[in-house]
Amino acid sequence: MANRTLFSSESVTEGHPDKVADTISDFIVDKCFENDAASRVACETLVKDNLVVLAGEITTKSYFNYHDAVTEAIREIGYTNDDCKFHADTFMFVNALSQQSPDIAQGVNAASAEGKATDEQGAGDQGLMFGYATNETPELMPAPIVYSHQLGRELTRLRKDNVFDWLRPDSKTQVSCEYEGDKLTRISAVVVSTQHADGVSHGEIQSALTENLIKKVLPGEYLDDKTEILINPTGKFVIGGPEGDCGLTGRKIIVDTYGGMGRHGGGAFSGKDPSKVDRSAAYMCRWVAKNIVAADLADRCELQVAYAIGYPNPVSVSVQTFGTNKVADEKIVEAVNQVFSFKPADIITQLNLLRPIYRETTNYGHFGREDNLDALTWEKKDKVEALKTAAGA
Repeated sequence: MANRTLFSSESVTEGHPDKVADTISDFIVDKCFENDAASRVACETLVKDNLVVLAGEITTKSYFNYHDAVTEAIREIGYTNDDCKFHADTFMFVNALSQQSPDIAQGVNAASAEGKATDEQGAGDQGLMFGYATNETPELMPAPIVYSHQLGRELTRLRKDNVFDWLRPDSKTQVSCEYEGDKLTRISAVVVSTQHADGVSHGEIQSALTENLIKKVLPGEYLDDKTEILINPTGKFVIGGPEGDCGLTGRKIIVDTYGGMGRHGGGAFSGKDPSKVDRSAAYMCRWVAKNIVAADLADRCELQVAYAIGYPNPVSVSVQTFGTNKVADEKIVEAVNQVFSFKPADIITQLNLLRPIYRETTNYGHFGREDNLDALTWEKKDKVEALKTAAGA
């Protein structure tokens, strides 16, 4: 009999303080790319109480009002209720952005420089990036993170459509799945914590979200009378968002990726232009891993690449299929290197990344979404036939 195991993943909505910071940072990236495809952006955001601080390095020919961009981001999230201290119309603002270091720029630019090995565009930093895919869901993603994101997205819809006027922007979801071997068998626990207006009872919140969120979103065949459902388990969640907790860009990297099921190299995505391989190479690795699984070369696949700053070629490319491969791993590696190029400039071209697409990526996972393939190009399954041919499958 196969071993029974549990695995849990969490998601957060766009009103969570860290996601507020991510959203603002990606709004700034898009504002830069609207009028300058050569923009270099590393925008970090801090939010606390009713304060927004921008810091980092930006080089761009786009001209826009940073305060207005932040206001637009906060308003879109939904911090417009007078009972929330953090508010789109009243926040205090500090802008501590400067230009990109010329030492970094010369490594990234497609031009020769003293001490630089080539005149090609190099990686914006050293580091390692991972991509992951599994055939356990139609999205080719792990089930726990898929279901956590689905709960978060629907919870936000209920709020923005004013289905329940007591919902507020800051929320977290978590789903625990039970497996027999690699097969998903049931959902063992669901946790939802959502900010709410003062005065609504805990019982009303529990009833409303059990019936209109959990039972609506999660597949009924995986829920049973032993599934533990915990909604606002502290009993009260009125003070939330940046008032309740400081938010920083890049603190939800596991939420952004595979919910902990796939490994992570440590680099965040939001606020960065695609010359930063932390972002672009992670998107690339997901694209490759997803196409490998979609091509039925393996049931699960994890890809790792590593780079040196200023150097165009990755220092390593590794493919792991966890014994689920349908052809030899060596054939898969050969096919990957034949079909794809991992040079930073080629990644940007292959995935069409020099566009204002980044606010589309920020919330409910950078991976596993097929709602906007024009923007999220790394979710396309467009290299399946090329991989099959190259692998001899």
